Amino acid sequence: MMAFEFATAHRIRFGWGVFEESGRIASMLGNVAFLVRGKYHPDQDRLRDLLRENQVLFHEFIVDGEPTVDLVKQAVAQAIEGGCNCVIGFGGGSVIDTAKAVSAMLTNPGQLEDYLEVIGAGKTLEVPAAPCLAIPTTAGTGSEVTRNAVLGIPDVAIKVSLRSPLMLPAVALVDPALTRSVPPSITAYTGMDALTQVLEPYVSVRANVMTDMFCREGLQRVSKALPAAFKDGADQEARKTMAWVSLLGGLALANAGLGAVHGLAAPIGGMFKAPHGAICARLLPLVVRTNLKALRSRQPENPALERYREIAGWLTQRPDAQPEDGVAWLEQMVSQFGIPGLGTYGMTRQDIPVVVERSLRASSMKGNPIPLTSDELTAILEDAL
Repeated sequence: MMAFEFATAHRIRFGWGVFEESGRIASMLGNVAFLVRGKYHPDQDRLRDLLRENQVLFHEFIVDGEPTVDLVKQAVAQAIEGGCNCVIGFGGGSVIDTAKAVSAMLTNPGQLEDYLEVIGAGKTLEVPAAPCLAIPTTAGTGSEVTRNAVLGIPDVAIKVSLRSPLMLPAVALVDPALTRSVPPSITAYTGMDALTQVLEPYVSVRANVMTDMFCREGLQRVSKALPAAFKDGADQEARKTMAWVSLLGGLALANAGLGAVHGLAAPIGGMFKAPHGAICARLLPLVVRTNLKALRSRQPENPALERYREIAGWLTQRPDAQPEDGVAWLEQMVSQFGIPGLGTYGMTRQDIPVVVERSLRASSMKGNPIPLTSDELTAILEDAL
């Protein structure tokens, strides 16, 4: 058994209805909260009531869209002005990433740019982040248990990460009931992201025995739950399972990394206004097919080939399934969910060389089971348009 390290949120609370505990939990973290939330959620008034009932003062900050460096700087200034000593993220991955970034910059000196990868100084955060309560309202990113925040810089059309184990939320409170209001299209996009995030870590070069447990559990549950949640958002069991799969994906990716799907998705998301989950969904079957071909050609003894066979069996629920059957199942989901081509978001063939060049520098690409060539990545993107 190889040596490994595992880190996650200090505490995880999971279950239908645990949202009712959010006020009490917040009161343990601080008495003045900076509440980062999305534009609207049917339970936002209830969250305010729960905070008031537990004597937690709060200042609200709305995130409408994916977070940017400037947005986080604005939020930090407001949190400092409000005297906030804890942060609550109530929303999807963009909201929770914003909350984690704010919590980090509330306690660490200097400017946000000092700590950013790629365009910043890349300094290491040295002070634990302010206590953060992460409450996801979608089942996809697993951001409530990851150690980074992805932030956009629109002026140069890139996304960068603020990353540190010190950013892990103090409490991840995952209540599947909060996802009932998510419409079918967002259920599909976020659900395919969750699927990608239990699949890629399972074949990652950084996989370990602990992340393998999470990935196997998620991959065996997702194939029934995702179509069911898409078909009927009120399906309680499907919503529970997808929230569980999303959490498992966050636990896995934070400790085993990802692969070429996210390696490509990062620059695409920086260059075009496309939902992250939709990008991942479109790319996933194409990347798996390309990985299989590359592995058989260049590394036929690579254990990832057997893992892809296992994945196919779990997704199709056929013990005799071969890796290509898994690819066919993924393609079926892309069709069933109406996942659009990347051209829908304005990407053209002329953009492909820039995406490929940037993807080869992405941290996620380092986890892919085999290094892919520029030609292979180009072919994936051409098919994805």
